[in-house]
Amino acid sequence: MPVNNSSAARPVVGVDVGGTFTDIVLLADGEITTAKVPSTADQSRGVIDGLLEACERAEIEPTALESFSHAMTVSVNALLEQQGATTAVVTTKGFADVLAIGRQDRPSLYDLNAEKPTPLVPADRRFEIDERATPERIEQPIDTQQIERLATQIADSDAESLAVCLLHAYAHPENERRLTAGLRERLEIPVSASHEVLAEFREYERTATTVVDAYVRPPIDRYLSRLEERAADAGIPVPRIMQSNGGIAKAKTVRERAVTTVLSGPAAGVISADAVETAHDGLITFDMGGTSSDVSLVTQEPATTTDATIDGRPIGIPMVDIHTVGAGGGSIGWVDAGGALRVGPASAGSNPGPACYGRGGTDPTVTDAAVVLGYIGDAAELGGELSVVPEAAYDALAGVATEAGLEDALAAARGVYRVANANMTRAIRAVTVDRGKDPRQFGLCAFGGAGPMSAAAIADKLDIETVVVPYASGVRSAFGLLSADEKHDASRTIRTELSALSADTLDDHLSSLRDDVLSRVGGGRRIGEPTVVYRGDLRYRGQSFEHTVRIHRPLETSALAEAFGSAHEQATGYRMDDPVELVTLRATAVALRETPAVTYEPDGPSRTGTREAFFDGAFCETAVYNRTGIAVDTPLSGPAIIEADESTTVVPPAWTARIDHDGTLRLFREAPR
Repeated sequence: MPVNNSSAARPVVGVDVGGTFTDIVLLADGEITTAKVPSTADQSRGVIDGLLEACERAEIEPTALESFSHAMTVSVNALLEQQGATTAVVTTKGFADVLAIGRQDRPSLYDLNAEKPTPLVPADRRFEIDERATPERIEQPIDTQQIERLATQIADSDAESLAVCLLHAYAHPENERRLTAGLRERLEIPVSASHEVLAEFREYERTATTVVDAYVRPPIDRYLSRLEERAADAGIPVPRIMQSNGGIAKAKTVRERAVTTVLSGPAAGVISADAVETAHDGLITFDMGGTSSDVSLVTQEPATTTDATIDGRPIGIPMVDIHTVGAGGGSIGWVDAGGALRVGPASAGSNPGPACYGRGGTDPTVTDAAVVLGYIGDAAELGGELSVVPEAAYDALAGVATEAGLEDALAAARGVYRVANANMTRAIRAVTVDRGKDPRQFGLCAFGGAGPMSAAAIADKLDIETVVVPYASGVRSAFGLLSADEKHDASRTIRTELSALSADTLDDHLSSLRDDVLSRVGGGRRIGEPTVVYRGDLRYRGQSFEHTVRIHRPLETSALAEAFGSAHEQATGYRMDDPVELVTLRATAVALRETPAVTYEPDGPSRTGTREAFFDGAFCETAVYNRTGIAVDTPLSGPAIIEADESTTVVPPAWTARIDHDGTLRLFREAPR
């Protein structure tokens, strides 16, 4: 498929690693080439193997690549599997247990057996230092002898990484700077300092975020070292890495701020959906891969948050607001103690993978259910490489059918498919209905290897009338990497009443943040000079939570107070006459990159045949189409199945599909229900 690319730049490539497949999208000479290969235990090997395969398909040499953008799961895997570094933490004397105490809220209010996650740093590696600061000043400085003694204790603990989180370092970091510098001189391990990672108040969230940064730094460093070595051997450029905020950064930058990569892969998909045109209020993004499904909301821009949790651990850096559930194509169907059929969060992964892969897997998965239901054909090649073994899918589902007391493999397949869709429907409600948004006002943008297969069925449950399946939907996160802007964030808590803050003082704070974020902007392809966007977290005096609003320079405090009042009223339904506090300032540097503009041209046959597929309680003859051969604006009435190399789109009865000039496939429900 040709691509209108305004520049004559050399080829560029994006690579996204998932739990089951590694996706590659390469743009060269106005053409897009895609590849999907099984992920490997050492992700760097799968990444380079897939990249070399894409280069071979595009008939270019790897040395011709201008840039290599990469989204990965190293950080989040280290957190979820608790396979990060042996980490120590240093805190102000008397605050060593902040990490363990956390907040008073419980994970499940009415569950008497609910437990908080085990701290990443046990008590014997939580160290204290005698220092004291207030939000206003340093009360007790740190002496060199304390640093010497502390360095010896940390070295004896066999820690592989260290987090330093002093109580009020967000306001006065002098003690933390001195301590961090001293420990970096004396220890041969990476040291994460809270004033560098998250210069904000609330000691638990700041400590937890800094500890996560320290915990994942060594795995990130090892992974990037292997990847850079393999890339250099192949003549491929040093990778630039997708961050959780939806922006690209240099590998060196994410090594120093590893916590910024915890949602690297899912963020790339949301950013790619932001470029899809829609006539609705926005899009609900639905990225269903092999291991999980990621859901987010895109209105004027992707929704972001600084209040995310990963496996119960708060992470306070800005990131794309994504809700994840353990329901992907490889998610395993099983029967719980009460005899109910469940799906996920355990996944068959890529090795052995779903039973239908024919690699020795015996667990029934969502992909196996799709094979039994006829949505994936017997002759399909998953990812363009793996041939389907339908007999293995039937055998796996027959086993869970017996355990669940169901009639046969078909009944089990129907159950697995419906339970998985119910899990994903709840996830969409979490980012819409639970936040006061009506899902009927949005389109559903489906991508990932398995997303387009379930999208229309889920849209039916939510009364959503339009499903959007963008071009290269099966590798959409990798496609998004080609155009993701470079982005860097910085923040600083000041906690001052707005009426008492002079414009000059605020301007000094903003200038300092601007210098910080601009210092991290690297080279590479970009359009024009980087810009800086400012925001502020504000609240009424006495409140515990803030609302974030845009700040424009030169600043008018009255305009900022009015913007906060409007934001508060929109979120809560009222505004107050109480004084307004400016709590935290934020700055984001954005360096725009060129976005490939796809122009679709049909290639090859459109209709490729028919097969029996299951809809509305029975199998029926269903037309099968080749996505790359469908003519623009040609209506395809359901039931229909539209196949592509990386994904399959299911069009149920009462739905119609059309393809746009840019290759976007749009599904419309024929009559509202």
